[in-house]
Amino acid sequence: MTFLQFAWSQRIEFGEKVLEHALLTGTAIAAAILVGVPVGILIARRPAWRGLALGVAGVLQTIPSVAMLALLMIPLGLGWPPAVTALVLYALLPIIVNTLAGINQVAPDILEAAEGLGFTARQRLWMVELPLASPVILAGIRTSAVIAVGIATLSALIGAGGLGEYIFRGLSTGNDRLILLGVAGASGMALALGAGIGQIERGLKRRLHL
Repeated sequence: MTFLQFAWSQRIEFGEKVLEHALLTGTAIAAAILVGVPVGILIARRPAWRGLALGVAGVLQTIPSVAMLALLMIPLGLGWPPAVTALVLYALLPIIVNTLAGINQVAPDILEAAEGLGFTARQRLWMVELPLASPVILAGIRTSAVIAVGIATLSALIGAGGLGEYIFRGLSTGNDRLILLGVAGASGMALALGAGIGQIERGLKRRLHL
């Protein structure tokens, strides 16, 4: 049986694992955006807090993935809660850094023009700064999403499902085709996700004439 024939024989379960992996990754990235973008905006407004916020996010990135999952299992148990939490923590740094960079790159004369038109601070943020910063923020989200797809394969170790189950099942049984199927699925998802977000990013740049 060739690998393609083997992959076809696994199509139903493979579809289920792809869906599990996508839901796990998507949930984590959505949560990371809800946390990371506001933190990036906050430290753009309050430079004194940048060192602390970036330092904490940076330290979280240095913790090995397996160690992070093991630590989170203690209070959260098995399954989705520790897996999603770990993915959120790993996804924060690129989103925070790019949000900060995007906000800071808005030209001062544009901000002065907005103030001259009577925009409040909130209106300036939502109508000027965030739209202009959105391509840079999306670049950070793309980086986080691709990282999350890869790290999510380890979530199978704690019962969260996903494509990692193929990899670890293949390792435990010596089945190279199962390993390749899991790796191919995760790699394909990462490439597709990165390309999709990249296309949105390029579209925004064209629209904003950046």
